[in-house]
Amino acid sequence: MTYFTKAVALSATLAASLAWAGPSLAQDKILRVGINAPEIKTLDPHRASSTAEKGPMSWVFNGLVRFPPGSASPQDLEPDLAESWTTSEDGTEWVFTLKQDVKFHGDWGALTAEDVVYSLERAKDPERSSFAAAYAAFETIEAVDDHTVRIVLAHPVPGFLGLVSNYHGGNIVSKAAAEQEGEDFGKQPVGTGPFAFERYDTQQQVVFVAHDGYFRGAPKIDEIDYRLIQADASRELAFASGELDLIYGKREQRWIDRWAREETAKVDVFWPAEYRTLHLNTTMEPLTDKRVREAMARAINVDEIVAFVGEDVGPKGCSVVPSGYLGEDCSAWSYSYDPEAAKALLAEAGFETGVTIKAVVSSNNAQLPIMEVIQAQLTKVGITLDMQVVDHPTYHEMIRDDLSGATFYGAARFPIADTYLTEFYHSDAIVGKPTAITNFSHCDVADDAINTAKTEGDADAQLAAWSEAQQLIHEQICSVPLFNLRQVWLRSAKLDYGYDLEGEMNLAPRITELTELTE
Repeated sequence: MTYFTKAVALSATLAASLAWAGPSLAQDKILRVGINAPEIKTLDPHRASSTAEKGPMSWVFNGLVRFPPGSASPQDLEPDLAESWTTSEDGTEWVFTLKQDVKFHGDWGALTAEDVVYSLERAKDPERSSFAAAYAAFETIEAVDDHTVRIVLAHPVPGFLGLVSNYHGGNIVSKAAAEQEGEDFGKQPVGTGPFAFERYDTQQQVVFVAHDGYFRGAPKIDEIDYRLIQADASRELAFASGELDLIYGKREQRWIDRWAREETAKVDVFWPAEYRTLHLNTTMEPLTDKRVREAMARAINVDEIVAFVGEDVGPKGCSVVPSGYLGEDCSAWSYSYDPEAAKALLAEAGFETGVTIKAVVSSNNAQLPIMEVIQAQLTKVGITLDMQVVDHPTYHEMIRDDLSGATFYGAARFPIADTYLTEFYHSDAIVGKPTAITNFSHCDVADDAINTAKTEGDADAQLAAWSEAQQLIHEQICSVPLFNLRQVWLRSAKLDYGYDLEGEMNLAPRITELTELTE
């Protein structure tokens, strides 16, 4: 870096700190939000996958249907951009009637069926979407007229409405804007939501402004300043001094209990949880030996980890499928905590004096402390966890480059077994493949069962296929399921969401047209 660029960077940092040195005032209608991220890589809804990127998706975009504000339950799905829909008896054809006069942000005009067709085609294209695998059964997507869309599926799809909801690939973008911006659309996103992207001050903040033409009514908040503050202490200090109204919290029971005692603040703990799993790379020595993988599974004391995190915020899991997902089967997992058995397995595999496992680990506060606990547990049986600690964006790059033997990963998906099994355990999703998603373990033993469940029309037979898939994955020990980490956010008592927050699929409190800062 040259002297000039250093000076510019320092000047920008000072200017940014001065720009938000004063406390938030309710009358200015600016909501100041602090998130634990050093940067935002994309605001493209079909690419956004990190927690910091996913949160704003619900502010900027809509789906054909939506999870109501405050809910993450598929049973609550309701109309969003679509005013109604019909489906064929066998569930393979869906017709959606769109609301009229829905405006995109800026000068991008009104929503039409062509925008919906373009968005869903884009969502199923692996070149443009991180969620393409979920849309493989979308055989045809067509505009019947300006306000009618027909989707024909190759077979019934479990949780179909979730795929056209305001979540991941279901978010609808402006066709004209996306085509004009191309690969840069993630830097200039255009949706129909209550807030529009204004600008990104690199590594400082993203600014969103009210979409006065929002079809549900103009927002009560004029602007959202989404500030990138990775350090927990810095976010807390800014919140305590009134410089921030809403922050990403620490997902630890002690932290929650402490802030719950403050009258001027409110702690929100909500679903869905990001399911914490330790994925074991079955193609990397010495994890190619199943006995080593089983030794790791038996050396990890999940109950101790849950006690460390706090049961309210981190309830224990029981399967490779997250708790509460349709199709979860707790009967498959059988590797209970047994350090003596772990030592015996290592000796049997030829590692009497111990073994070393490499792990790329994020410095993120939701990951590093847990991995340090796991590291200490493994040490007791002779397993050295050689942790390479890097910043969170670098962690994501390295694990996708297949550089980690043990990958600690947390994710929330649409709550049915298919989404998790497809993205983390199907061979098409193995990292390094053109179709890669998040199969860090290189697990390939359950493809047939996962595929059978996708096309099975009988609900009981579908559950049986999902159960078989989990059993095979457990037997292969592709991963060690750990716990569910619920979302924790801290807000000023003056911030009224406009709804009761029990869940939010995008992992951050939804800021809607009804959200306001009160006196």
